[in-house]
Amino acid sequence: MYVTGQWQIGDPPVLVVLDAGYDVTRLAFLLTDLPVELLGRMRSDRVLYFPPPPQPPGKRGRKHKRGPEFAFEAAATQPTPSVTTVSDTTHYGKAVASAWDRLHPLLVRRSAWADHPEGELPVIEGTVVRLQVDHLRGDRSPRPVWLWWSGTAATADDVDRLWRSFLRRFDLEHTFRMLKQTLGWTAPKLREPAAADRWTWLVIAAHTQLRLARPLAEDLRNPWERPARQGRLTPARVRRRFRRLHGKAPQPAGAPKSSTAGPGRPIGMKNKHRAREHPVGKQVKPNLAEAIASSRAA
Repeated sequence: MYVTGQWQIGDPPVLVVLDAGYDVTRLAFLLTDLPVELLGRMRSDRVLYFPPPPQPPGKRGRKHKRGPEFAFEAAATQPTPSVTTVSDTTHYGKAVASAWDRLHPLLVRRSAWADHPEGELPVIEGTVVRLQVDHLRGDRSPRPVWLWWSGTAATADDVDRLWRSFLRRFDLEHTFRMLKQTLGWTAPKLREPAAADRWTWLVIAAHTQLRLARPLAEDLRNPWERPARQGRLTPARVRRRFRRLHGKAPQPAGAPKSSTAGPGRPIGMKNKHRAREHPVGKQVKPNLAEAIASSRAA
């Protein structure tokens, strides 16, 4: 981020949103020295811990390592949240977000922490956000969504920003899937990074045209697909009808074209400009290289 200039001193930290399956606390520990905030979903069976209470003055003995536990499935272990926000949404009804500050997981020496240096494992504190909505699409019974944020001392604006950013992640994932599977973003095998950048901009331009053509396209759906609402066609469905929009779109005068073909390369002359080869880090063993060289000489 520093080298490319995408983040400058004084900008807010970059928010990285993760789904369940990623060790968000481990990533937060590894990216501590970067201006990055991590927000990840946790399973509903997780148990976290509050900070240990301060030891009374004059009391001897070993200090507590952890405070009271906070079980996601046990409401009795959940005290009054530090922040609670209520918002009205378009598709999910009323959304209630509750946040608890300075909660950390219990780390053990296995998996990602197996090779951690000797000594006590770190205590990675963050904010737990519980999101509960009235209903989901299809009248399903919604279960709460548990999020863990690498920051602490969250305000009401922070809580609303976090859960809205998590829901926004689904839109971005579907967009990337459409760019890859429908528009062929990753299909060509490009040699140069500049060519990959140009191809990316072309794919973005094509996606923009599909968005702009939504009011002109009709729903050309497969028999097993549900009819789309008016003005709610997805870019993939607009693409099916895009070739038939030629008659509805204005036709400006095109650039004049030559009636004869270009000269091209003279007959019998080979292409002297060979394609550039990029090293991929593959190394050939010495004995294998000698065998290849001797076979070619023979």
